[in-house]
Amino acid sequence: MSYYQQKRGQRLAIGQDGNALTFLIAINLVVFVLLASIKVLYYFSNGKGGVGLYQQDILSWVALPAQLDKLLYKPWTLITHMFVHDNVWHIISNMLWLWAFGYILQDLAGNRKLTPIFFYGGIAGALAFLLAYNTIPPLHANIVGAKAIGASAGVMAIAIATTTLQPNYRIFPMINGGIPLWVITMIFVIIDLATIPYNNPGGHIAHLAGAGMGFLFVVMLRRGQDWSVWMNNFFDWCANLFNPAKPKKGTSVKSTLYYKSNVKPYKKTTLVTQQRIDEILEKIHQKGFNSLSEDEKEILKRASKEDL
Repeated sequence: MSYYQQKRGQRLAIGQDGNALTFLIAINLVVFVLLASIKVLYYFSNGKGGVGLYQQDILSWVALPAQLDKLLYKPWTLITHMFVHDNVWHIISNMLWLWAFGYILQDLAGNRKLTPIFFYGGIAGALAFLLAYNTIPPLHANIVGAKAIGASAGVMAIAIATTTLQPNYRIFPMINGGIPLWVITMIFVIIDLATIPYNNPGGHIAHLAGAGMGFLFVVMLRRGQDWSVWMNNFFDWCANLFNPAKPKKGTSVKSTLYYKSNVKPYKKTTLVTQQRIDEILEKIHQKGFNSLSEDEKEILKRASKEDL
């Protein structure tokens, strides 16, 4: 968070300004609605064949291709793919789990760890997806047309990071005092491992890579290496790039607001009392008028105007 932004409380809610969880959910939903609208337009224009044209003309430019030669001229897909969902149930499940684990993570570690962990998990998942399709023979045989989309790897990174931070955090307290978080997370990992041979093996491998990255992030954090610092600094720099309130390079807020101001921050006004006037008159009697300080002269001047 930049220097002039107000610090937030530890417990954050959906819709609160500056909430990273709100930002991630919002951008995923906006991208989904935008792409879904384009897909509908293609369908209305070309019938059932419009869906295939949409995937070729639009989706292929934001999804991560498994073929390295295609990735070379579409490198941005390493980032864009993690915000793309082409199925209603896919985005609903991802956003529900993102909200559930993201809320707990913000409560445990603050607001500035969530987005970096999401990006680290998404990138780790993308690299694992590419490695799997280019090195594992059964997957390499289906590499043509294979692509990765969705926030699942980033969500899995957040889930594992949250569980690593506080494995005994309990949810659903109405059920015998609550279910430990590690139990829920373990079920997710087992499901991913068990379903690799049957459905979307590259995607499940990406999920597991995201999980490993979430665990590694917390391990390094406990060793004093915070991998989120550079990314948060970059986000702050981008946010402040066109902000007129940002101070010039080499200046501090203190000098900008106070020491270089033409207006004094306060004006000292001495209380005028009869006792104080008597003391000043006695000083004049003993040492003369020139012995008075500027404050004492000001008091006499004010006293004459107020008839004291």
